[in-house]
Amino acid sequence: MSLILVAVVVLLPVVFVVATYNTLVALRNHISEAWSNIDTELKRRYELIPNLVATVKGYAQHERETLERVVELRKQCMADHGSVSHQEGTEKQLVGAMQKLLAVAEAYPDLKADKNYLELQKELVNTEDRIQAARRFYNGNVRDYKNKCETFPSNLVAGMFGFKPRDFFNVDPAVHEAPDLKLET
Repeated sequence: MSLILVAVVVLLPVVFVVATYNTLVALRNHISEAWSNIDTELKRRYELIPNLVATVKGYAQHERETLERVVELRKQCMADHGSVSHQEGTEKQLVGAMQKLLAVAEAYPDLKADKNYLELQKELVNTEDRIQAARRFYNGNVRDYKNKCETFPSNLVAGMFGFKPRDFFNVDPAVHEAPDLKLET
C-alpha cells in the first residue's frame, strides 16, 4: 500500500509536468503556424502595392512623395523579420501610407473610375480581410498560450522550461470596403 502511495505521489507531478510541457509546445507551434499565415497574407499585400502605386502614378504624378513613401515602407516591411511588435510598427506605418495613397486617389475622378484601379482596390480589400482573419487566429493562439504561461500551476512549468512570452499583432486594415465595380463595358 505504501509503495502505491509513493508511486502516486511521485508519478502524479511528473505526469502533470509532461502534460503541461506538451501543451505549451503545442500552443507555441500553433502560434508559429498562425504567424506564417499572417506572413503569407502580408506578402500578398506587398505584391499588390507596386501595381496600385503604378496605377495611381499614372493619374497623380505630382503626388510623388506619397507614392515614394508607400514604396519605401513596402521595402522595409518585406525586409523586416524582427519581433512581432517591431513588425507591427512597420506594418502600421505602411497601412497609414496606403490609406493616404487611397485618399489621394479619391481626388481623381478618372482614377476612381479606372477599371484596373478598382480591381486592385477590390483585391486589396480581399487581402486586408484575409490579413485580419489570420491576425485574429494568431492573436487567439497567443491568448491561449499567455493564459497557460501565466496561470498557476502551469506557469511553474513554463518558467522551468523557459517558455518566452509572445506579443499580439494589432494592425488595422489599409482599406475597409471594396469599390463598386459596376463599370460600363
